[in-house]
Amino acid sequence: MGDNILIVHGGGPTSVINASLYGAVKEAKKYKEIDHIYAARNGTGGLMREELIELEKVPDEKLELLLNTPGSAIGTSRDQIEQAEYDRMIEVLLKKNIKYVLFNGGNGSMDTCGKLYKNCQARGLDIRVMGIPKTHDNDIAITDHSPGYGSIARYMAQSVKEVAADVKGLPIHVVVVEALGRNAGWTTAASALADDGDGVGPDLIYLPERPFDEEKFLDDVKKLLEKKSGIVVVASEGLRDKDGKPIVEPIFQVGRATYFGDVSQHLANLVIKKLGYKARGEKPGLVGRAAAHEQSPVDREEAVLAGKMACEAIMNGESGKMVAFERVSTEPYVMKPFLVDIDKVMMYERTMPDEFINEEGNGVTEAFKEWCKPLIGGELPRMISFN
Repeated sequence: MGDNILIVHGGGPTSVINASLYGAVKEAKKYKEIDHIYAARNGTGGLMREELIELEKVPDEKLELLLNTPGSAIGTSRDQIEQAEYDRMIEVLLKKNIKYVLFNGGNGSMDTCGKLYKNCQARGLDIRVMGIPKTHDNDIAITDHSPGYGSIARYMAQSVKEVAADVKGLPIHVVVVEALGRNAGWTTAASALADDGDGVGPDLIYLPERPFDEEKFLDDVKKLLEKKSGIVVVASEGLRDKDGKPIVEPIFQVGRATYFGDVSQHLANLVIKKLGYKARGEKPGLVGRAAAHEQSPVDREEAVLAGKMACEAIMNGESGKMVAFERVSTEPYVMKPFLVDIDKVMMYERTMPDEFINEEGNGVTEAFKEWCKPLIGGELPRMISFN
């Protein structure tokens, strides 16, 4: 009887998480010593319940569908994991003869990945554990960027460009678009790529890396309204004031799982009440992270590569590491993958560096645009206005 491999998804999905699954499964099929390619149904909870999906016999034509499928084809979760849960996971791994475990997720999942690895080491078990990065928040440490980010960056840029074109055609209000991202502003910042030289893009961008000042926000909007009658603002869901308090109280919070309040509507209401100007909030939310129609081809290819490399590395004896990306060049765009010790990415949150945020704290720099542009996988459709 041969050994088995297990793939686990953790946290919020992206539009390319299944591309990493595709890369891992395709690679795993090459190894004759692997009997079963298991996937945990709905994350770590499924593993503990012994709810495993067998993928080794799935035909290639069905696996190909993973490349264009958003969400998680095997299910994911945000389970709270304590020592008892790690003990149970190891019990199932031993029972099912699983020697190789691939965790695909963000920094929370990498924490779980690292702790499972250490638990296996402490018991002297020959169970190898490897991380595959995934997050639309782009907040995993060490790696230049994470699979999932390039696609939501493209979605944000394209969607904000379309909203800006709408506002330009009917310039009668301030529109506030809210972006995902928790404590990191990478997704919010990507909206700046909407303006690719034709002047159709956001007017103001507010990131969680800078304390939000309500009076300054209103002043920024008021000054713009003296020049134009239609304004587009992009704001992060994670905005906080100078005391670190969310500007809108979260609706629900358990650990790192937070349902943020409606920041876009809150800011729109401020404009209406304080400035007496028509305003509205827009909140793409899950629509953005599930937008497979806006997949970045670069993002998809790198997601496949991350899954493939993780499987290849674990089969070659590596363990306790995560696949990461190093940028060799931006123009032309050249990236190379490498392995980083899981200790260096466990629960570390990478936020936007100062050089990517403008001095006013209401926009991004050209340096950020240059860094981000290759990740969205090509130019956005050009637009025209005679207005």
